[in-house]
Amino acid sequence: FTDTSACIGCKACQVGCKHWNMLPGLEPRLSGRSYDNTLELSAKTWRHVKFAEITGPDIPANNRQGLRWLLASDSCKHCEDAPCLRACPTGALIRTEVGGVYPQSDICNGCASCVAACPFGVIARNEETGHSHKCTFCLDRVRDGLHPACAKTCPAASIRFGKLEDMRNAARSRLTQLQAQGTTNARLYGLDATENYSSLHNIFLLLDSPAKYGLPEDPIHTARSLKGDYTRAIAGVLAGMAIMGASGVIGG
Repeated sequence: FTDTSACIGCKACQVGCKHWNMLPGLEPRLSGRSYDNTLELSAKTWRHVKFAEITGPDIPANNRQGLRWLLASDSCKHCEDAPCLRACPTGALIRTEVGGVYPQSDICNGCASCVAACPFGVIARNEETGHSHKCTFCLDRVRDGLHPACAKTCPAASIRFGKLEDMRNAARSRLTQLQAQGTTNARLYGLDATENYSSLHNIFLLLDSPAKYGLPEDPIHTARSLKGDYTRAIAGVLAGMAIMGASGVIGG
């Protein structure tokens, strides 16, 4: 459960993730986007702290800076019905006993079908190795009774780890608390399944709309979408054949 209302933007989770998983550091660069110089998740960055600067009419008049930050530690959503797992032709992506989606690089053939399938832009292909990589839920730590590195290093308890139902209850409780305090824009992301997408095993509490955080408002599951596309295509072909037959083109 990622509670963005508690995030202080320290990036300890991002550093902890890289340290534990022995991921290489990136060359420093100035992006020009607030304090965010890594910008996105990648095959070498499995957790990323977003700094979204918000300006405009939504800013209170007493805000002298004329802006506010929305901070969020982002990573794989470990979807209940993961499109990346469905798209993988080799079985390189598996569901683990703790509910995470785990990439097995030694089985990955580098086709990047998983990359195309993810609506969150999480999984990425390493051009050097040819394999796809993403957050593993720190399966090696969890199997030894430890919390993932990101949750362990977060000093603000913004990232919590536990049994799924416990995290869902914690998310509901925190939302109720914030709304009672007047934070009316607070909402939960990924708690419940929608018409187009499953629930998530990485639930987020947001302080504004998902779009402000760079998240899709209503994610589309590629496998479900393709099923509908194929159904409509077949129906179109059958309808065309019926019209052609009625006009005497077929069997005339």
